[in-house]
Amino acid sequence: MIEIKNVTLSYTDHPILHDISLTLSERRVAIIGANGSGKSSFARLLNGLVQPTSGDVLIDGQNTKTHGKDIRQRVGFVFQNPDNQIVFPIVEEDLAFGMKNLGFPKDIIKRKTNDILARYDMSDLREHPAHLLSGGQKQLLAISGVLVMEPDYIVLDEPTTLLDLRNKRRISEAIHALDQTVILASHDLDLLHDFNRVIVFDEGCIVADDVPASAIPFYVDRMS
Repeated sequence: MIEIKNVTLSYTDHPILHDISLTLSERRVAIIGANGSGKSSFARLLNGLVQPTSGDVLIDGQNTKTHGKDIRQRVGFVFQNPDNQIVFPIVEEDLAFGMKNLGFPKDIIKRKTNDILARYDMSDLREHPAHLLSGGQKQLLAISGVLVMEPDYIVLDEPTTLLDLRNKRRISEAIHALDQTVILASHDLDLLHDFNRVIVFDEGCIVADDVPASAIPFYVDRMS
């Protein structure tokens, strides 16, 4: 369970989020809102990439202020632009990087690399330069790099924004097949219809929190 308790976030005296309190226990939670609404900043709070100016973020009882390293292992984060996440020039080296840092044995690293590449039909790209992958392949590599770390939660920030329709569908299928709890910040409303919960942000505040059939039309009406 994720608990957000009276969280306010400001950058250089500019308020981003205003006294947010939430409990997230559903398996699929979506965060939507216009650009500048605070949804991406909210997503970054969930694994300690950003710390609240006031208030607390608790992941299964652990505070991001005091247990940041543990939480970042348990809460994986996928960025909008996979180039911000891919650090090694070769696909299999990039996948191995995080596991090596956690001290995974070589045989486990090899097995998990093989498994994740097979899962996304990328086995033939093992030795491929990461920067030469297509946009969809890069995003799958970024997701794969998170999954091999065995997180309990996966937070994704606009993972389909830079992709064409074909690759959006591919990433959508990958997200829906995840076993972990998913918190997804997105403008792509078509991704969200089978989610358990949709939270709508506007100017740093929560203006709706409901099932998709209610929250999405509320957001669309508000933006029209």
